[in-house]
Amino acid sequence: MQITLKLYALLGKYLPPEAKKNEVSLDVEEGVTVADVLQRYSVPEDMCHLVLINGSFVPPGARESATLSDGDALAVWPPVAGG
Repeated sequence: MQITLKLYALLGKYLPPEAKKNEVSLDVEEGVTVADVLQRYSVPEDMCHLVLINGSFVPPGARESATLSDGDALAVWPPVAGG
């Protein structure tokens, strides 16, 4: 099945070379979880502040069990600071 992985800001460096801008289409197996995808690309867990599947928030405690479906978009932002 196909999903889209979008990594924003500093997380973009974890995308594979074929990524365009901040996203890449991936072939993944059925039943893959958010945590599986992020681990596969070595995205540090503590850098995954905001995680969305198709625009819906996935809290940290649910990332190990939240599964992705064909056509889903997984978007991840790091913590931000500002004032």
